[in-house]
Amino acid sequence: MRQSLDWGLVAIYLALVLFGWINIYASVQAEEPSGILDMSVRSGKQFIWILTAFGLGALIVFVIPPRFWESAALPMYLGVMCLLVGVIFLGIEVKGSGSWFEFGPVRFQPAEISKITTSLLLALVMSQSSFRLRKMRDFIIAASVVGIPMLVILAESETGSALVYLGFMFMFFREGMSGWVLTLVGLAIVLFIVTMTVSSFVSVLVLAGCIAVFIGAHSGRLWSWLLPAALVIAALSFLPRLLGLFPEGSFMAGLNPAYIVAGAAILSLPSFLWKAYREKDNFLALSTLAFVAGLIMVFSTDFIFNNVLQDHQRSRIEVLLGMKEDPMGVGYNVNQSMIAIGSGGLVGKGFLHGTQTAYGFVPEQSTDFIFCTVGEEWGFLGCLLVIGLYVMMIWKIVRDAEHGRSGFTRIYGYCVAVGLMPVIGIPLPLMSYGGSSLWAFTILIFIFIALDRDEKKYF
Repeated sequence: MRQSLDWGLVAIYLALVLFGWINIYASVQAEEPSGILDMSVRSGKQFIWILTAFGLGALIVFVIPPRFWESAALPMYLGVMCLLVGVIFLGIEVKGSGSWFEFGPVRFQPAEISKITTSLLLALVMSQSSFRLRKMRDFIIAASVVGIPMLVILAESETGSALVYLGFMFMFFREGMSGWVLTLVGLAIVLFIVTMTVSSFVSVLVLAGCIAVFIGAHSGRLWSWLLPAALVIAALSFLPRLLGLFPEGSFMAGLNPAYIVAGAAILSLPSFLWKAYREKDNFLALSTLAFVAGLIMVFSTDFIFNNVLQDHQRSRIEVLLGMKEDPMGVGYNVNQSMIAIGSGGLVGKGFLHGTQTAYGFVPEQSTDFIFCTVGEEWGFLGCLLVIGLYVMMIWKIVRDAEHGRSGFTRIYGYCVAVGLMPVIGIPLPLMSYGGSSLWAFTILIFIFIALDRDEKKYF
């Protein structure tokens, strides 16, 4: 019997953590000049978190039995769900997010560890021999494991952490979910962006065109669907101009052309449903229902944007989509971080010599914007190194997961790979300042390392 530990993965983990630590030190030097181990500043505090994280990693790999995580998956998931709900009522608000517990000088965010427990429970549920993701009952169970914590985290106004859960769809795809589901999710994102930036009328035309392409591609008769759809959409594109010919102030002149197109489409839906029933074409029926769902989304986008999202969320979306410029307001952080990264050039200005960093132009630089410190002081090559380390880590995890004999290890590995992919609104994994974030990612990764080591012991 041979114990085999993926030391390459451990080395990448150490490189990201330690490189993040020295960049945290650089980011706080302007405000609090001190030594890197000074416990009164963030770099010193992060050093303590790093040491404890190393201890956690060693405990998980060398002490805790790897199969403990299967038996503990459900109790841990339920326990963290209690914390997620409890923080709504008992937690404190930090920068608009009510997702933190505070115990003296220590703050703790349950959303960080919910990724671990969700990954473990998903791996447990989906690795059962009778589980089939294409069965509706099993799909609903797996989707609920992901969706319940995601909705609770959204209720905490922690949108960035909630977005991580959407990434689990890639793992679902690996485990047998139809690629059409991912396609529909992509279409929903496109419809939202088009509705917000152009108009609901254009969005409805895009929806109709995409559904026609989907049906044609699935049936093998792409051109027989595409050509008529293109002609109809081209004709409908003149509808706003035709409505403009009516006298100003009349009913027709003030009518949204999207309503006309949607009304005509709804009237034609029974014929498509009847055709699907007669020919036993389930895909046509589902496409028709998807079209209806798309219409509902298009016409509810404005309501959701104006009445459901909070002010800071609306402002961020408007800046992100280029709907407005606010370089001194909501867009200030992003604008300053781009200046910092761009000023670094090829090799950077040198460690502790970044001007944007030294003069504190970028708020939250040691947490959400730590990457701009890398860009300014280490340049394009430093950014390339960091991105390369993340890519290599994710690749090694996916490779090891694919080689695993156990479905639990494989599925959990894919969940880890998804959880490591950085999204907006959360700290950069392993590099940003923060104890709960570092601990959570350390536990997430080292559970997989332990499972992978157990898988290889008989090789």
